[in-house]
Amino acid sequence: MILDPLPLTADRDILAPVLTELTALYASNRDFHALSGDFPDPDDIRPEQVAAALAEELQVPGAEVLLARSAGRLVGIVITLDRHPDPSDPDPWIGLLMVDAGDRRQGHGRRLAGLVEDRFRAADRTAVRLAVLDNNPGALTFWTALGYETIGYGKDRQLDRPCTVLRKELAAGDGA
Repeated sequence: MILDPLPLTADRDILAPVLTELTALYASNRDFHALSGDFPDPDDIRPEQVAAALAEELQVPGAEVLLARSAGRLVGIVITLDRHPDPSDPDPWIGLLMVDAGDRRQGHGRRLAGLVEDRFRAADRTAVRLAVLDNNPGALTFWTALGYETIGYGKDRQLDRPCTVLRKELAAGDGA
């Protein structure tokens, strides 16, 4: 699996072929989008909506959108934040990790999470956090199976949805 930053044009737009791939990936995750409410109609996710959502993410200082490819195909996306807006939180965050629904149960999510953790380790970060929407027990099971531990409960900053905050220590040499 290869993990690379989202390629953008000089005007910071997403390249058309990449946007087509991303729209297909987002659309494949209909059930997640129905839970999250991130798109008005999870059965009709459009390229302009995906582009707007990613542009909004990239406006946050320290945010990075990474694409995961396997055998040349886009199989996942991850959005990271080098630090939380709360200055008392020293850890980087995973804001989103999504694997193409047609490629689930093949280890892509686990590998993608490991690659992100390795990137943070290489940057001398000692832990990573994320929040899981409380209405998404499958995601909570996934992350806890990877060693993430619940450290609190709260609401997400974007839509005030109830969530569980998880954290994982990144010991040196624990790479995937």
